[in-house]
Amino acid sequence: MHAIAEGLFTDEAPPRLIGGRERTSGRIVFPCPPGAAYEPVALSRTGTLWSWTIQRYRPKSPPYAGPDTFRPWPVAYVELPGEVIVEARLTDVAFDQISIGMALELTSVPLDPDNAASAQIPAFRPAATSGAAA
Repeated sequence: MHAIAEGLFTDEAPPRLIGGRERTSGRIVFPCPPGAAYEPVALSRTGTLWSWTIQRYRPKSPPYAGPDTFRPWPVAYVELPGEVIVEARLTDVAFDQISIGMALELTSVPLDPDNAASAQIPAFRPAATSGAAA
């Protein structure tokens, strides 16, 4: 996988996000900041939807480096239990099916969905486990 930035995903299969644990307090953040104050830590692959919105306009460039053709996408805050809340895209779910508290699992999506060689960005999709709380 060609990630949009180094140090976002572990090398394991399936990959996990890499957060940072502050050495003095134990507080976890994402992504892992550079320097000696934080140690890298692999984060949970599953979480729950804490909040969300729909990105309905093309973000300003720079910093956005995605495709010129814009299609709205859901943006989520996903709570990884006991760790941190991360911001990422939601995928594989219709806008009207998104609900606070839904069970999610980590995946990745191309920054440019029309380009197979596009860099991959973190995303979450509805969890495949049966009986998950919605």
